[in-house]
Amino acid sequence: MSKSSNQRSRVYKSEIRAKQAEQTKEKILSAARSLFRSKGFDGTAIDAIAAKAGVAAPTVYAIFGSKKEILKQLVDQASFGQNYNAAVETVLSTKTAKDRLRAVAAIPRRIFDSDRTELDLFRNAGVISPEILALEKEREDRRYQSQKPTVEFLMKSKGVRSDLNKKRVSDILWSLTSRQLYRMLVIDREWTSDEYEEWLADTLIRTLLK
Repeated sequence: MSKSSNQRSRVYKSEIRAKQAEQTKEKILSAARSLFRSKGFDGTAIDAIAAKAGVAAPTVYAIFGSKKEILKQLVDQASFGQNYNAAVETVLSTKTAKDRLRAVAAIPRRIFDSDRTELDLFRNAGVISPEILALEKEREDRRYQSQKPTVEFLMKSKGVRSDLNKKRVSDILWSLTSRQLYRMLVIDREWTSDEYEEWLADTLIRTLLK
């Protein structure tokens, strides 16, 4: 076999291994998600996750290291997945402060609508698990930081109310786009997602802009 044929064979085998590894990872995440829902975070053992996923427990440890890391990756999938990235691209393409805030209002609606089950899981589990509470805080800190480009854009637009400084704008934007507010209005008070998004956009504009 020629050298080029060997190289192609190695690349092909490497691609297969990478695909198999990703499939194994997704099987473990799916199993963990199911068990966390039914038994809770603290009530789920790594051995149970491995058994449900059809893999050995050492495989779970080799890929994730800990149960906390499994949960962290589930949180990331729910909060910062494809829906989030697509929404951010839309936000960054806007040209005016009002358009930017209306696009921002679509992010929590899109994310929370599609990932409601996972986010409820983490919230309920957090009542009894300090680890989950820590992950929730980390997720919220990341969300706060991810809004910095929009805050910078608003401040440069000169459209922000004169009595608001950069930190106050950041804090208001972060709090109004929170999952808690979505939950209160859409889930608890049964607003439609359209009503929530329209209200949020109008509220952001009235609160932050001149």
